[in-house]
Amino acid sequence: MAMASIYRRVLPSPPAIDFASSEGKQLFMEATQGGTMEGFFKLISYFQTQSEPAYCGLATLAMVLNALSIDPGRKWKGPWRWFDESMLDCCEPLEKVKAKGISFGKVVCLAHCAGAKVEAFRTNQSNIDEFRKHVIACSTSDDCHVISSYNRATFKQTGSGHFSPIGGYHAGRDMALILDVARFKYPPHWVPLKLLWEAMDTLDDASGFRRGFMLISRLQRPPALLYTLSCKHESWVNIAKYLMEDVPVLLGSRNVKDVKDVLSIVFNSLPSKFLEFIKWVAEVRRTEEGDQSLSPEEQERLAIKGEILKQVQESELYRHVTEFLLTEKSGCNGPLCLGKESSLNDIAASVCCQGAGILEGKSVTVVSGKVMNGMNEQHVDMLIPSIGMHPASNDVLTTLLLALPPHTWSGIKDETLLHEINGLVSTETLPVLLQEEIMHLRGQLHVLKRCKDDEVRYEERSDVLRRRETRLLLQGSKLHNEGSRLWTCLCSSM
Repeated sequence: MAMASIYRRVLPSPPAIDFASSEGKQLFMEATQGGTMEGFFKLISYFQTQSEPAYCGLATLAMVLNALSIDPGRKWKGPWRWFDESMLDCCEPLEKVKAKGISFGKVVCLAHCAGAKVEAFRTNQSNIDEFRKHVIACSTSDDCHVISSYNRATFKQTGSGHFSPIGGYHAGRDMALILDVARFKYPPHWVPLKLLWEAMDTLDDASGFRRGFMLISRLQRPPALLYTLSCKHESWVNIAKYLMEDVPVLLGSRNVKDVKDVLSIVFNSLPSKFLEFIKWVAEVRRTEEGDQSLSPEEQERLAIKGEILKQVQESELYRHVTEFLLTEKSGCNGPLCLGKESSLNDIAASVCCQGAGILEGKSVTVVSGKVMNGMNEQHVDMLIPSIGMHPASNDVLTTLLLALPPHTWSGIKDETLLHEINGLVSTETLPVLLQEEIMHLRGQLHVLKRCKDDEVRYEERSDVLRRRETRLLLQGSKLHNEGSRLWTCLCSSM
């Protein structure tokens, strides 16, 4: 049966107040005078309507990333680099998001992979007072923004789970401005902050966890340029668990005598689909754009990626990994059997966020072919460094080892060997480009460990200390600047 069409919904008021109403305008002017609408102006400049009914999480994140002037590092259309919902597919296939929406944890993953700094809180890891302080902090600044995940039913609106950014705060009325990205349904509206907290403090039936909020700001260091971690494929859960939890236990329970023993323990039990977890980042452009010569910007980015790969290959750890793989490959049929030759299909399959349907090409500098984006076929060029290497090789394994947290190796009983391993994996001696790459990957690994949907883990003691530090900082600020409405934006990496 054909579905009847709908032109918008009537905003239930109360509890919400239409932003464009007389009362809504008055709230805006008062909040502006109070200094708690600073974040609004950047957000409203990039306000967008979600392009699909289930794309609220993607539209909200794209809007916030653009408001923060974060460069995606790849083209949207024509020569323009710009965040669009269609580009946010590294943590969940777009077709799946279109059908079922996206979870809180996957939005956190997406934000981090896109190059933002993220601090996320489910309501059972925070409280309304802390939430209010964060809203005030980001409302009095334009360098951080709050994304809220809430249940519409609490506001008597139709629908259930929804994402939208918070555009401002009215201190006198204790109300938050929701810039609803479903603008075809409801306009931006003010809601009581207490009621917004109640709307967030609800269970997401899909994940079984409570909803919450996240603070998004710019990273102080640049995001990774060549490597990234992906939670797009379900196998990432087991791989992350193996790397972060199983490897330290294995190393502490075995009598390892040399570096080869350590590599053997780590690699021989590595889940078979680990190449779906760590990938190269490749720039993709549509073939139909005409001029196929590389622009100066493309040449520069490829040169930087090539330099990072060269720095990996020049590391002492890379030499050990290469020697280990050479001795292991004879008769090999496990996850390390990467082979010396790979087809372009294999290369394409190992590149982040692009389909494996790139069919033909003669160079690993520009791989030309077709990819499927949902139901649409597109002709593309994939640009990757031309250094006689390709993904799914020794560099990936070396980078994966470098990205593991330092405590991974602490269980090694032989002090001499422990000292040698620590020297091999130390980031302090790495060149700057590679050091930044590894630190970003390490941050991604930490975020993924804490935000995966099926097993959200928070170190309770660390959270207690973090909250205590937050309260002390805020109290100290109040004492030092009594009456001030300006708060420090405490947006730190998870």
